[in-house]
Amino acid sequence: MPMLCRKKRAGKMVVARSFSPMEQKKLGCAAFFLAFFIIAVTLSSVFKPYLGPLPTYFGVENTMKNPIISNLSNSVSDVYEIEGDVRIHGSTSTIFISSPPQQINTTSTTKQFWSTKPYPRKEDTVAMAKVTAFKIQYATAVSSPPQCDQIFTSPAVVFSAGGYAGNHYHAFVDVLVPLFSTSHHFNRDVVFLVTNDLSGYNSSSWTSKYKSILDQLSKHDIYKTDTENQVLCFSRIVVGLIKTPREFAVVDPRYSTNNNSSTRDFNKMVRSAYSLKRESLSEDIRIFRQPRPRMLIIQRRRDRHLSNGKETVEMARSLGFDVVMKPVVWNVSSVARFVNSFDVLVGVHGAGLTNMVFLPENAVVIQIVPFGLENLARSCFGKPAEGMNFRYLEYKGSLNESSLVGKYSDGAKVYADPAAIYRKGFDGFRSVYLDNQDINLDLGRFKGTLLKALELLRV
Repeated sequence: MPMLCRKKRAGKMVVARSFSPMEQKKLGCAAFFLAFFIIAVTLSSVFKPYLGPLPTYFGVENTMKNPIISNLSNSVSDVYEIEGDVRIHGSTSTIFISSPPQQINTTSTTKQFWSTKPYPRKEDTVAMAKVTAFKIQYATAVSSPPQCDQIFTSPAVVFSAGGYAGNHYHAFVDVLVPLFSTSHHFNRDVVFLVTNDLSGYNSSSWTSKYKSILDQLSKHDIYKTDTENQVLCFSRIVVGLIKTPREFAVVDPRYSTNNNSSTRDFNKMVRSAYSLKRESLSEDIRIFRQPRPRMLIIQRRRDRHLSNGKETVEMARSLGFDVVMKPVVWNVSSVARFVNSFDVLVGVHGAGLTNMVFLPENAVVIQIVPFGLENLARSCFGKPAEGMNFRYLEYKGSLNESSLVGKYSDGAKVYADPAAIYRKGFDGFRSVYLDNQDINLDLGRFKGTLLKALELLRV
């Protein structure tokens, strides 16, 4: 008998003497499964480069489950939430849905694709011209979805930093507040996919400028879709931002019955983002006992300029305020800390008043409203200030305080009926009342507003 066979037979005899028939059977089964596992791992390693990644559905391998598409759109914003195997190719602005729809609440049910712009001013043609359109299409037998380069178990939100988002006011009301409404319930476990992330006034990108706030909403890296060549795959994605016609309003129609978030929650998040020391004015007064309330008057450089700003400062100081008057700068972090140190914020209607989001709760906000802007001022800053739990005061400038006096003939509609000018179109209204008007305060009348502010601070 060959030596090899004798060795094998000897080995079998040793096993037979050492283990009972039942134990031998168990050892054989264990050896079989071990060998099967080793072969499976080997094959996986060899063929992995040639296998497309499996789609995922909420982090679990999915065998082509039908997607669920919810239409959350309203009069100002188109929003689609898609659950299933969703793949996005950023540089071509295309979103692929891997199978026919199971449920879709949209007018495009019979279409294989549709387009949407993820910016919440869909009726504003000027703003939307600066927003990239995304094509959302279903995969078919002829056109299968591209293979995934990256698979995410976290959901994603697609939005644009274009439109008017370069303006400080619109950055908040069009993007940051709607983004909070859309994503806060994900508890930071969400991936932001941003288009139109262009350089702003200081040559930095929009996402860089507001990074501190974005980091409060997401713990993941931000993907800029315009330059993203990889195919990113998700099991849940929201395309667009949830917004209502009310500015600064926090809302989520998906959870309208039990959604307790509010604009105050947004402000609290902002104060946390910039590590602001003062949460509440009443708390600050109780601890530090400031003898003179601090007042910041935001001075506009161009239109809607406060012509007698110096005299206004002197009068405010005579009433007992510690007053600073200056224009705001574009470093958001510095502005946040600076504004948070004040008890009263004063400003002529304009983007500078957006900085009230950095004030401590119960602070006083005074909006100086130039002639003709009453309705606009109330919706842009008046109601939002009250929603943020600030004490809001409004000083309505008369025609006699406006630089519009003498620019038009007596009895002109510009003086008699600003609403009629507005109805003819916002561009014409803006050219008159926003871009071509300064204000010279009647200090006697304005003194009453400042005294009211002092009274509110003592409450």
